[in-house]
Amino acid sequence: MEDLTSKNGESPTVIDEGYKSGNGLMVWVMAGIVFGLLVANGFLFWRGNQLEGQVSKMQSVTQTDIASLRENNTQTAVSIQRAVEEFNQQIHDTSSKTDVAVTRARSTAQKHAEKLVETLATEQKASQERQEKLAQELGTVRETTEAKVTEIVTDVGTVKGEVASTKTSLENSINELRSVRGDLGVQSGLIATNSKELAALREMGERNYYEFNVTKSNQPQKIGGIIVTLRKTDPKRNKYNVDVVADDRKVEKKDKYINEPIQFYVAGARQPFEMVVNEVQKDRIAGYLATPKVFQSRR
Repeated sequence: MEDLTSKNGESPTVIDEGYKSGNGLMVWVMAGIVFGLLVANGFLFWRGNQLEGQVSKMQSVTQTDIASLRENNTQTAVSIQRAVEEFNQQIHDTSSKTDVAVTRARSTAQKHAEKLVETLATEQKASQERQEKLAQELGTVRETTEAKVTEIVTDVGTVKGEVASTKTSLENSINELRSVRGDLGVQSGLIATNSKELAALREMGERNYYEFNVTKSNQPQKIGGIIVTLRKTDPKRNKYNVDVVADDRKVEKKDKYINEPIQFYVAGARQPFEMVVNEVQKDRIAGYLATPKVFQSRR
C-alpha cells in the first residue's frame, strides 16, 4: 500500500482539521459582512426617510412662501394702482384749481385795468379843469389890469390918487397871485402815487415819509408832527376837504384832488411839509406826509 504520509511528513487528519477551521472563520466573516450590510441598509433607509421628510417640509414651506409672495405681489400691484389713481386725481384737481385761479386773476386784472383807466381819465379831466380855471383867472386879472392901466394913462393928471390906489391894488393882486402860485405850484419833490413809488422815495432818503389813513370823525389824527381832520370827501371827483393844524395854526384845505401836494411850512423847516392823498373813498382818505430831514431856522 501507498504511504499516505505527505511529503512534508504531515498526516491527512491534520489537514482536514485546518480546512474546517478556515471555513468557520470565513462563515463568521461573511456573517459580519451581511450584518454590516443590514445595518448600513437600515441606516440608509432611516436616512432616506429623514431626507424625504425634510424635502416634503421644504416643498410645503416653499409653496407657502410662493403663495405669500403672490399675495404680496397682488397687494403691491393693487397699492400701486391705487397710488397711480390718486396721483392722477390730484393732478386733475390741481389743474382744475389752477384754471379757476387763472380765470379769477384775469378777471381781477381786467377790473383793475378798467378802474385805472377810469381814474386816469378822471385825473386828466380834473387837471384840465384846473388849468382852464387858472387860465380864466389869469385872463380876468390881465383884463382888469389892462383896463386900469389904460384908465390911468388916459387921465394921469386927474386921477393921481386913483393911479396910486390902482398901483397898490395891482401890487396886492400880484402878491396874492404869487401867493396862490406858491401854494399850488411851488416846485415840489417827487410825488408818489402808490406804495411802490413811496418805497422808492424812502430808498432815496431825501425826506421822512409817514403814511396815513384818516377817516371822517370828530377825532383828529396826528401824523408826523401835524394834526389832520377829514371834513368831506367826494370819491366820484376824487376831491376832499381837510383841516391841518401845524405850529398851533389851523389851515383849511378845500376841494383838493388826489396826488395833489398840499404844502405848508412848519417852524424850524426851510422846506415845506407836503401832504399827498393817493386815495379818496367815502369818509376816508389815504396817503402820506413828507417832511424835511433837517430842521433849521428860516432866514
